[in-house]
Amino acid sequence: MTGYLAIGFGGFFGAITRYAFSKLVNERYGLLSFPFGTVAVNIIGSFGLSLFLAFAFKKTEVSRVFYLFFATGFLGAFTTFSTFTYEGLKLLQEQSFGAFSSYFLLNVFGGFMAAFLGFMIGRAL
Repeated sequence: MTGYLAIGFGGFFGAITRYAFSKLVNERYGLLSFPFGTVAVNIIGSFGLSLFLAFAFKKTEVSRVFYLFFATGFLGAFTTFSTFTYEGLKLLQEQSFGAFSSYFLLNVFGGFMAAFLGFMIGRAL
């Protein structure tokens, strides 16, 4: 039961953080309705999860409860793959093929690069 509560609390805070951060980024940097907030959240979440897992399991034992709270709950709710796919579909339906291509490449390759960087830094710490 403790694990479920940890995931639930982490998800609660992750979802609120995702909404607030994505909204802030879109309000500050949004151009032509391009969802920069989702891109930023996906890249930060990819980096954060890889950094956490690489560091945590190399250097120290992380409690199961904290792992479930942070990795599964918080970052699981913070990253927004379902939003990513919906917004991508919306760009395609609007026939915004250039924006869709940029959006897709930034999320996928940016996320992978951030995950790789987070993993490498986590292993080095």
